[in-house]
Amino acid sequence: MANHDEKTLDQAADAIARSEALIITAGAGMGVDSGMPDFRGPEGFWRAYPPYAKLGLRFEEVANPRHFASDPQLGWGFYGHRLNLYRSLEPHPGFGLLRNWVEKSPRGGFVYTSNVDHHFHRAGFRLGRIVECHGSIEHWQCLVSCGVGIFEAPEGPVEVDPATFRAIEPLPECPRCGGLARPNILMFGDWGWDETRTRSQESQLESWLETLESPRICVIELGAGLAVATVRRFSEGIVKELGATLVRINLRDPEVPRGQIGVALGAL
Repeated sequence: MANHDEKTLDQAADAIARSEALIITAGAGMGVDSGMPDFRGPEGFWRAYPPYAKLGLRFEEVANPRHFASDPQLGWGFYGHRLNLYRSLEPHPGFGLLRNWVEKSPRGGFVYTSNVDHHFHRAGFRLGRIVECHGSIEHWQCLVSCGVGIFEAPEGPVEVDPATFRAIEPLPECPRCGGLARPNILMFGDWGWDETRTRSQESQLESWLETLESPRICVIELGAGLAVATVRRFSEGIVKELGATLVRINLRDPEVPRGQIGVALGAL
């Protein structure tokens, strides 16, 4: 089913209330209610970043690691703007509702998100109970892999020209070698991403799942689209492997496998 009538909402509420463990999965739509731009389609991306429309660059072309080597002001212009934006916005109240549900759940919960904005951390979810499968804007790595590993982004903004969305020097540096830093984010066509931090998070999730001993699990999925379906595949994998109930909350793509619950609403 995929609806938001009272019956569907009652079924979703009942699935959440009856669960013994919660897995929160979230994609880009989770952040829209916090004020983040909706990148759905080239037009949505270009509305948020007009200079890239003039250049004819789509999101997947801008979010590419090659720019840090060939045109680092372009690379850091995009990611610097995102860093500044994410820090300026507050996680919407839905984060707090989810956190309260997890805290009241008998076996607790875990977050699995493709969002790199760090908002689940800022909203007070437990460290060690979050998987950021595409990395984090608040963590950086050395572009030439000098051995420094993954390090926390410093406080303060990355200066970006608002007219061109190009970063203004000095650009972010590696604290060890002084070379250029890049976000520890999995980009399109990215063979240089240091996955160490995310793999550690995934290991913590696997260890937690092993302790559950087949309780009633509810997966609450929010704003996970079809364009990059990492989160949707993960959610449906948990349903298939562990017999969980899926509550998929998605304004545009609420369709669910047979027997699961789709709610055609925004994340908040």
